[in-house]
Amino acid sequence: MKKTIITVVGKDTVGIIAKVCTYLADNGVNILDISQTIVQGFFNMMMVVDTNQSSKEFKALCEDLDKLGEKIGVTIKCQKEEIFDMMHRL
Repeated sequence: MKKTIITVVGKDTVGIIAKVCTYLADNGVNILDISQTIVQGFFNMMMVVDTNQSSKEFKALCEDLDKLGEKIGVTIKCQKEEIFDMMHRL
C-alpha cells in the first residue's frame, strides 16, 4: 500500500472537504483516516490516503492538489508516509 499524508490548512470556507475528497475519489485515491478541526475560523485537516489505485503519479497528484488549494484558498501539502515518519521522529 502506498500511503500518503495530505494536510489542508487555511481560512474556513464552505466546501473545502467536499472539493478535496471529490478530487481524491475522481483519481482513485482511498481515504484511510481523516481528522479535521476548525479553530477560530481556521481550518486544519490531515488525511492518510492510499494512492495504490490511482493512475496518476505521486508528483502529479501533489501538483494538482496544490493548484486546487490555490483555487479554494487553502494550502494543501502531500508527503509520502515514509518521509513524514522520518521528519516527525522523536
